Amino acid sequence: MNTIRQFWWSLLLLTLTWNLVGCGRQAEADATDRRPLPEVAVIVVEPEEVTLTTELSGRTVPRQVAEIRPQVSGILQKRLFTEGALVTRGDVLYQIDPAMYEADHDSARAALVRAEANVLPARQRAERYRELVTANAVSQQEFDDAVAAHQLAAADVEVARAALARTRINLDYTRIKAPISGRIGRSYVTTGALVTANQAQTLATIQQLDPIFVDVTQASSDMLRLKRSLADGVLQPSGEAEAVVSLRLEDGSAYPHGGTLSFAEVTVEPGTGSVTLRTIFPNPDQLLLPGMFVRATIEEGQNPRAILVPQRAVTRNPAGDAMVMIVDDEEKVAVRIIQVVRTVGDRWLVRDGLEAGDRVIMEGTQKARPGTEVRVVPYTSASPQR
Repeated sequence: MNTIRQFWWSLLLLTLTWNLVGCGRQAEADATDRRPLPEVAVIVVEPEEVTLTTELSGRTVPRQVAEIRPQVSGILQKRLFTEGALVTRGDVLYQIDPAMYEADHDSARAALVRAEANVLPARQRAERYRELVTANAVSQQEFDDAVAAHQLAAADVEVARAALARTRINLDYTRIKAPISGRIGRSYVTTGALVTANQAQTLATIQQLDPIFVDVTQASSDMLRLKRSLADGVLQPSGEAEAVVSLRLEDGSAYPHGGTLSFAEVTVEPGTGSVTLRTIFPNPDQLLLPGMFVRATIEEGQNPRAILVPQRAVTRNPAGDAMVMIVDDEEKVAVRIIQVVRTVGDRWLVRDGLEAGDRVIMEGTQKARPGTEVRVVPYTSASPQR
């Protein structure tokens, strides 16, 4: 009888134990169900119009440069310009002693007069012999000699005229003139110096600074990327006939005048793998001087429906692919592989992988793993770190 009683007491105790365990598990499950969902802050992707630019370094280059050298030899008598002043094309810069060249010119002019004087009797003799040879009063040889003498006298006139023109040119070269308009630098010679024709040393240099060129260099890979973006429709030309360029000076200040892209070099520099781009800027105040280091910002084109995401939302997987975490239609976290083109400020320009309306997670990914259901809140710059 005691055995039966103990059996029933054991069965009752086991039943009570199982009931208590079941209630505990149910309470734990109910507590789990009541646990709040992880919270993530998201931004909603919206297309926007973006004008893409690229910043390149470069140096200023004068639009025209003329090195002044003498074309005749002699002693400098005068310097007729102020160093650093603006000169106009045709202005006389130096005066070489013209005495010897004036004498040569006078001699050549006298030689021309003498040659012209010999033409008249030679022509008259040839005309008389023409009539006499018809009447057989002179031989044909004598007539031919008279005609040849007339032609030789006429040729001597042409030679004398050419010699006179050459002496006139040399005499004019004694007045060294400005070949271009611009700002002239310092003089490398002084009055009384002996100069020679086509000497290696320059007398002075004139540089045209308004407008002025700015030569910048761009990596050939960046140029290929730009051409590919234009071809694929990621970028559209800005509509301007020439690309608009802005400039920043060495001290960081903005240059007040805008410029345009003039041309791009047709070859790639083998040593650096870069291409030279030449831009042109107005320089009325002579603020830009040759050799200055500047930074030029060139408009590449426009994207009317650009997809941009903050850089902080983009990570890389082990394969090196860019990816973002999004919240899908089921309110769960998902991984999205994207293709990025370039940075625009603190954001990435996305070529593929995101569409308008996608919700990209900015904060909260530490607790929200892929496939996890989450609670979504709008992201603000003041959102706390999670």
